[in-house]
Amino acid sequence: QVQLVESGGGLVQPGGSLRLSCSPSRSIFSIYIMGWYRQAPGSQRELVATLTTTGNTNYADSVKGRFTISRDNVKSTLYLQMNSLKPEDTAVYYCNAFYDRKNYWGQGTQVTVSS
Repeated sequence: QVQLVESGGGLVQPGGSLRLSCSPSRSIFSIYIMGWYRQAPGSQRELVATLTTTGNTNYADSVKGRFTISRDNVKSTLYLQMNSLKPEDTAVYYCNAFYDRKNYWGQGTQVTVSS
């Protein structure tokens, strides 16, 4: 099993930045693919970005050029750097890990973009 602990959400003005962090309970090296998803009120959960152990990334079109997914192998932490935030980025953001053919989710962290 994998437990995921997220942090870094909050309230930010449009155009601002936030960085989300996700720490898995096992070594990040052992998890083939990790990513970030988000869910806005009344909407389905959607992919934001994913990152494989080989360094391949995938981004939703709506965040390309603004968000960057990365990881720190020493700290075994996954990050999502979010720049130029827009009100439509407001959502609960979830960390995801695909390990041993199963999906694991964090508890979610709220990101609110508002003036």
